Amino acid sequence: MEVAALVALTLLLGALVGLVALAVGRRKEEIREEAEQAEFAAEASVVKGTAPKKQKQEKQRSRKDKATQHTFSHPLLASSLKAHSGNVTCLDFSSNGKYLASCADDRTVRIWSTKDFLDREHKCLRANVDLDDATLVRFSPDSRAFITWLANGDAIRIFKMIKKDDGTLTFKAAPEDFPQKHKAPILNIGIAETGKFIMTASVDTSIHIWDLKGEVLASINTNQINNSYAAVSPCGRFVASCGFTPDVKVWEVCFGKGGEFKEVARAFDLKGHSAGVHAFAFSNDSHRMVTVSKDGTWKLWNTNVEYKKQQDPYLLKTVPCVSSEGSLAALSPDGRVVAISDGSNLAMYNAASGKLEEEIHGVHSGPINDLRFDVNGRFLVCSGDKAIRVFHNAPGYRAAISDMQDMLKKAQNEAMKQRLQQQINDAQSALDTVLAAPVD
Repeated sequence: MEVAALVALTLLLGALVGLVALAVGRRKEEIREEAEQAEFAAEASVVKGTAPKKQKQEKQRSRKDKATQHTFSHPLLASSLKAHSGNVTCLDFSSNGKYLASCADDRTVRIWSTKDFLDREHKCLRANVDLDDATLVRFSPDSRAFITWLANGDAIRIFKMIKKDDGTLTFKAAPEDFPQKHKAPILNIGIAETGKFIMTASVDTSIHIWDLKGEVLASINTNQINNSYAAVSPCGRFVASCGFTPDVKVWEVCFGKGGEFKEVARAFDLKGHSAGVHAFAFSNDSHRMVTVSKDGTWKLWNTNVEYKKQQDPYLLKTVPCVSSEGSLAALSPDGRVVAISDGSNLAMYNAASGKLEEEIHGVHSGPINDLRFDVNGRFLVCSGDKAIRVFHNAPGYRAAISDMQDMLKKAQNEAMKQRLQQQINDAQSALDTVLAAPVD
């Protein structure tokens, strides 16, 4: 009896000890989580006075988001870039074609190497955004720096990319952010390829033109009731905007021969849509523009005109498409392919014929919030959740092959014929490789 009682007592004590240890462990975990939440809330409240309760709710939501990971595959999917722990909000390619920058609500900017896009592993470098989130990112023309728009600070912060002795890059933020000037939420930012100015646009009707030191050179009132999109042209001469009205307005930012700022002058308008314009995009040489509208069409324009002599851009193509609030447009650098987003779906068209080449559905778990071709026109990238999707530009290869075949028929010089045939063979080989590649 005594032995049995002793065994029972030992088992009871063991169970009690286990329960106490479990309770202590849970409490430690709760204390750790509470400390993390308090630290996060304290940092946020320093920046913008955000209540800890709201941060706790956001943290709980982020855990739910993590549990339901969006899966996606497609024959043209080259890769999915997945280093961010938060939702990606903006993308930008460097002008030298070597890098892709992405920012997310995880307080980081990631710099990806474009040469890794077809590899299984996708390495990237991380720049931390202290006490804030970067919602927009743009590379400088020399690809040695980038600017960000701060969600809480409502200002531009510049980061320099510094090469260390071992050849790797590190990032250093400028000591001061640009001053706050906008009264409404920011819509887009940009840097002129000439390196002469920075643009910021907000959702009201204001656009500011800045010098690189943070001084406002000029302000534009677009008079469009609200802005839905704005951007700097790839040539660095123009700033354009669209909004509630059914046209796109384009201004030239003028500088003197000595590099001094002169004025912002109205250049031309794109008129022809019957409803407000969601977004637009330029070709690499700024000679073409594509617009997508609430009227259910996209339009391609020739903007290589002498606007100073009152010559208007002229319409090249009008194509029916599916669009919705927040739809984006992208035009391949050579102007051969148009991409239009509608929610989480993508459509790719031949720009010359207007033919729908590809329809890609459910690319992200949420609406696509950025869409752009790389500078060589090989890839189309987009974001809409924690992943960045990289697609092969198969329609671009097909369009290039078709154009070269037409040129081959007209060629009279034998050397030219041989050169064109070789280029056709190379493009066809590249297309065959893309179509035969395994899905990521």
